[in-house]
Amino acid sequence: MKSETQSSWNESYSPWFLLLVCVFITSLLTSNIIAVKIISVSNLILPAAIIIFPISYIVGDVLTEVYGYSRARKVIWLGFLCNTFLVLFIWIASLLPPAPFWKAQDAYNTILGYTPRLLFASFLAYLVGEFTNSFVLSKMKIRTKGRFLWARTIGSTLVGQGLDSLLFISIAFLGSIPSGSLIRMIIIQWLTKCIYEAIATPFTYMAVGFLKRKEERDVFDYGTRFNPLLLTQ
Repeated sequence: MKSETQSSWNESYSPWFLLLVCVFITSLLTSNIIAVKIISVSNLILPAAIIIFPISYIVGDVLTEVYGYSRARKVIWLGFLCNTFLVLFIWIASLLPPAPFWKAQDAYNTILGYTPRLLFASFLAYLVGEFTNSFVLSKMKIRTKGRFLWARTIGSTLVGQGLDSLLFISIAFLGSIPSGSLIRMIIIQWLTKCIYEAIATPFTYMAVGFLKRKEERDVFDYGTRFNPLLLTQ
């Protein structure tokens, strides 16, 4: 198995890597669409996106662990670009005049419409959370010399998901709900996502082990520059 330090834009991408990218982006886009539904589970009020959004973090862990921070950084920005396209064309479609017989314009705007505040909260929380998650996991891999994968995946999720939940809920709802409820929402979402990650740890182990064998690579980011804006290193 080759230990690598960085990748470039002109390298080839395996079918397994492309599959992970598809799962990552699909999880992200799906979560943003279904997040408008609020569910109640054991008296916990959560967005429906809770059932799939943590998968993007799990896939992000696998990407960083196997392929390194450099490739994970490109995938995170690709997800951001795809999400931007989704939101843009949902908005454009909302502006088009509905057919006379189509009476669901208000429902369309209610379910798929985004306010600028919610969009800003979602985009910022995504970028900060995902990049922090990947950074922490990569640094922990170096410090632990590749051991204790469970500690790296859970530890990076604690930080990344914590920042994601804090930023999104604070920016989206500050001033519109009582501060006590705001804090509870942040804590409940953070803990739920982290528990999700912990439960999925055996599957993360299987995916990482499988991909390292198939790809014959195990990247340690010794020479990687961790600036999220550097897409060529």
